[in-house]
Amino acid sequence: MESATPVIVAIDGPAGTGKSSTSKAVAAQLGLSYLDTGAQYRAITWWMVNNGIDIDDPAAIAAAAGKPEIVSGTDPQGPTITVDGVDVSGPIRTQEVSSKVSAVSAVPEVRVRITELQRSIAACAATGIVVEGRDIGTTVLPDADLKIFLTASPEARAARRSGELKGADVHSTREALIKRDAADSSRKTSPLAKADDAVEVDTTELTLAQVIECVVTLVEEKRAGK
Repeated sequence: MESATPVIVAIDGPAGTGKSSTSKAVAAQLGLSYLDTGAQYRAITWWMVNNGIDIDDPAAIAAAAGKPEIVSGTDPQGPTITVDGVDVSGPIRTQEVSSKVSAVSAVPEVRVRITELQRSIAACAATGIVVEGRDIGTTVLPDADLKIFLTASPEARAARRSGELKGADVHSTREALIKRDAADSSRKTSPLAKADDAVEVDTTELTLAQVIECVVTLVEEKRAGK
């Protein structure tokens, strides 16, 4: 189904709230492009690790921020991401990258580089786009047509994330999520935050199908009123 009116949708929230699954499904259902901004930060982190950049040295990260070529495919049915022509969709999901992405993404030069990339992708989306991340509605696309902030209890998020990680300990997953939230919310540049005009959706008690239905309705209402 082609979207009648191009619409830019920003979906933010912490890990484990169902952002990726919801965003992909909504984009596919409504004929929109899809962008996982977290994958871009993971991709640049993967490149830093692979190229021996000291993750504990913000100056070294800043100096290298412009080097890797990151390309994101925006088909919600099969989103892709490459770094310097290499498919990194698998490698960027490792625990090693997960544990370092907050440090890399906190460096202002990295955020400037990736934010510019995200804005250019959104600007080129002819039918509209669903962009998911942590600072989309506040920083990357403050003029998005619709902003949604997904939340869930730490317990629900940990249960979902440990299920995704196949057998991971729920308690340690919960602790890791809370630590990540603190790092993302307290960083000086583009912290994780809910935009003033965002619609908050608490997914704790909802099934994925219910979350998708809720967001699709919000997008359709916004599009009808444009």
